[in-house]
Amino acid sequence: MLAAAVVAAGFATPAASAAPAPRAACPERPGVLRCLTTYTPGSARVSAAGPAGWGADDLASAYRLPAAAGPDTVVGISIAYDAPNLEADLATYRAQYGLPPCTTANGCFRKVNQQGAAAPLPAADFGWSVESTLDVSMVSAACPSCRLLVVEGNSPGFADLAETEDTAARLGAKVVSNSYGAREGGAPLAYASHYRHPGVTVVASSGDSGFTAASYPAVLASTIAVGGTSLARDPDSPRGWAEQAWTYGGSGCSAYIAKPKWQQDTHCGKRTVADVAAAAEDIAIHATDAGGWLPVSGTSASAPFVAGLIGRSGHAGTTQPASVYANASAFTDVTTGSNDPAGGGKKCGGDYLCVAGPGYDAPTGTGVPNGLAGF
Repeated sequence: MLAAAVVAAGFATPAASAAPAPRAACPERPGVLRCLTTYTPGSARVSAAGPAGWGADDLASAYRLPAAAGPDTVVGISIAYDAPNLEADLATYRAQYGLPPCTTANGCFRKVNQQGAAAPLPAADFGWSVESTLDVSMVSAACPSCRLLVVEGNSPGFADLAETEDTAARLGAKVVSNSYGAREGGAPLAYASHYRHPGVTVVASSGDSGFTAASYPAVLASTIAVGGTSLARDPDSPRGWAEQAWTYGGSGCSAYIAKPKWQQDTHCGKRTVADVAAAAEDIAIHATDAGGWLPVSGTSASAPFVAGLIGRSGHAGTTQPASVYANASAFTDVTTGSNDPAGGGKKCGGDYLCVAGPGYDAPTGTGVPNGLAGF
C-alpha cells in the first residue's frame, strides 16, 4: 500500500537493494507553500501493528503536561488538499494513547473546505494527507480536550491557504496552526494580513532546511514561529529527558520584517526565526495510505503541538509572540545541538543563529515547553 501511494504521489520507489531514505512529504515547488514533514517510505518501522517513534504519552512526560483535562478550545488547522482518512486515522491515534474520542458525531472534529463548507472538499494528495494526520495527532497529544477545525485549501497556493486562515478564524478557532512554509519574499508577504486576526493566536513551523532564509508565514511578527528539537530519554537527569536542536529545524533572519520590540537578539537586524521549539524528530502517527503506523519528522510536528498547548493553557487568543519572550523563564532552555546540516554550526560561524546555547538562540528560541506556564 505504501509503495502504491508513493508512486501515486509522484515519488520514485527506491531500489530493493538500497536502504530507504527520508523524503519530503511535499517536495518543494516554485510559487507555492509546502508542508514540512519528512518520512521514510519502505522503512521497516512502517507497521500496521503498532507505533514507532515518540507518542502522545512520551510527549506528555517530556513536557510535563498536567493530568487534568483542559478547555475545549477550538484549534484550527490550515492545510492544503483533502485527507480522506483523516478522522479514522485520528481515531486510531487517540485510541492508542488513551485519549478521548474526537469525532464529527460528538462535535470535536470538523473538516471543511476553504470557504468553510463541509462539501465539496478539495482533491486528495498523499503528502498533504500525511501532514494533516500529523497535525491533528499533535494537537490531540498536546490538548486532548481541544476541538479540531481542519480547513482544507484547494491548493498550496498563497491565496488559497490565506483563505483557509481567514475561514478558521471566522468559524471560531482561537489558535490556528500552520505546518507549511515558503522562502519569504514579495509574493507570500502580500498575504501577511491573513495571518493576523484579533483574539486569535497564529502558530507556524519554522522550516526543515536548517539555517537558511527565513520561512513564511513563521517569519511574520504576528506569528509564533516554532523550531524543532531532537528528544531522547535520559534517566540520569531530573527531567528524565534530554533535548537538543534538531539538525534540520529552520532558523533565519528576515530580509523584510522589521525587528519586533519584544525580540532583543543582536545579530539579526530584522525579525529572527524561531521563537520557541518542541520535538520534531521521530514522531509516531497513524496514516492509512502510508501503511499504518510510521515515524515522521519535521517542524510540522512541533508547530501543532505548541498550538495545542496554547489551546490547553486557557490563554488562546491572548498568547502572542511577545508572550513567549515575556515568559522566557517558564521554558526549558535547550543549550546543545545545531541546525547546520553540514555540522558544527559552520554555516553561521558558530553563532546563536544556528547553534543552541544558554538563553535565546534561533534554532530553539526561548526554549521548549515546561508544562503550560510559558503560554
